[in-house]
Amino acid sequence: MTVRIGVEEEFHIVEVETGRLAPRADAVLKGLPEPTFTTELQQAAVETNSGVHETLADLYDDVTGARRRLDAAANAHGLAVVAAGTVPLARAEDTRPTPGRRYRRMVDDYRLVADEQLICGTHVHVDVPDRDLAVRVMCEVSPWLHALLALSASSPFWANSDTGYASWRTMVWQRWPTAGPPGCFADAAEYDAVVQGLVRSGVISDVGMIYYDIRPSAHQQTLELRICDACPRAETVVLIAGLFRALVTDARARLAAAEPPACPGRHEWLRAAAW
Repeated sequence: MTVRIGVEEEFHIVEVETGRLAPRADAVLKGLPEPTFTTELQQAAVETNSGVHETLADLYDDVTGARRRLDAAANAHGLAVVAAGTVPLARAEDTRPTPGRRYRRMVDDYRLVADEQLICGTHVHVDVPDRDLAVRVMCEVSPWLHALLALSASSPFWANSDTGYASWRTMVWQRWPTAGPPGCFADAAEYDAVVQGLVRSGVISDVGMIYYDIRPSAHQQTLELRICDACPRAETVVLIAGLFRALVTDARARLAAAEPPACPGRHEWLRAAAW
């Protein structure tokens, strides 16, 4: 049976004339259907959510169709959407948080980290109906995730400067307390206990703030890849989705065959690989 996949893409909203971020998500999204199109923490970003697909061709059609609709909605307001990890002229003063209790709390708690959340990523979901298996697969595929980050890297600029990095988004993202490699867990119960402990500690306010490079979804029966930058080309999005699905499929086969673990548990090396 073919394993189904889906993607979430984040986009910057910019003024066409200046290239600066524009806090106009509400205007751009007006008339576009939820949950296919939705808001993010900052009003200068929007997200698209694909359907669930068995073939890469169908996923490509979905992704390109959503991009065209979003682009048309932005153009109607003299704006553009940008598919990249960062935009060159990103400044915190050019945007504002999206209204809502959850986002307000994040801004109050994390201040500059939240204010400078001017980054966009690509997330891929792969069906793994067994949550215990998803947690074990998460560890198995971790050594290969940074190759997918390299394929997506699209954020060399920040605040009108060339950072010298292919993915400055990665550096900004890692300031959050739960970003980076997730660690290895025996089963879902162990993983969930760690997550709940982080919530109780107050370092994060809810399970949605688990920002690991990869995680079992909190609301779907999927394993979610989160390490990648937003991708300028839809073809790159589909390539990464296909590769990630292949990694998950291969890991499931290795676990079923009781092969030695692919990840040795040395997560300092996984963090170093991001560099």
